[in-house]
Amino acid sequence: MTAPLMPKATAVWLVDNTALTFDQIALFCGLHPLEVKGIANGDVAQGIKGMDPINNGQITRAELERCQNDPTAQLQLAERKVDIPEAKPQKGARYTPLSKRQERPDAIAWLVRNHPELNDAEIGRLVGTTKPTIQSIRDRSHWNMSNITPVDPVTLGLCKQMELDEYVEKAARREERRRKKAGLDVAPAGEMLKPASETTAIETAIEPAVDPMAAFEESASPTADKPQPADAVFGTSATEPADTAEEALRPEDVFKS
Repeated sequence: MTAPLMPKATAVWLVDNTALTFDQIALFCGLHPLEVKGIANGDVAQGIKGMDPINNGQITRAELERCQNDPTAQLQLAERKVDIPEAKPQKGARYTPLSKRQERPDAIAWLVRNHPELNDAEIGRLVGTTKPTIQSIRDRSHWNMSNITPVDPVTLGLCKQMELDEYVEKAARREERRRKKAGLDVAPAGEMLKPASETTAIETAIEPAVDPMAAFEESASPTADKPQPADAVFGTSATEPADTAEEALRPEDVFKS
């Protein structure tokens, strides 16, 4: 059921001027019963002036009396005498919550890398950003470029998968027309839409690390425990003849006069 205009102000008037239950008012105004109870206690909607839904033509007095006599009945909005057109979606960059704004550069980097056919205006509408920010990430002049990691904007919650697919298909058709006009080979259909396994893969160029267990096993191999010859340790052979060794000094050579 569609809620009335200014639901909190309507709930304030119904609490002050009718005998409806909290559940009836909450269901009619699209509020929680505890919120209606808070209005009755003065804890919620302080300073809000009540709005009479009867004078505004949203309900009739007969409907109000019927629901007051039957606590299980539900209030029904009166039929509109004038058709109010539905609000059209606002054009331009979408609103991005404060908690998500720091993640926009990651989403832009992902779109620039995986969907280069998208122009700046389309990327801006998808993630709610500006053209200077997109251009700074394209030419890698962004102030925080070293900390930007490409992340899927759908994963970050900045756009829906259907919206992304719609923009990519539109860009693919535009690219196909441009290539036909230029006389170039047209890319096969669906080439612009990369598989998820390719677009979500993290590209890393890290050298394989040395396995510490393998190094330990190599150092503890049986060949490392074999006894080594003395010449390999001290630089001389253990079987060197005695005459090649330095001769001992005799006492008479030392104390001769």
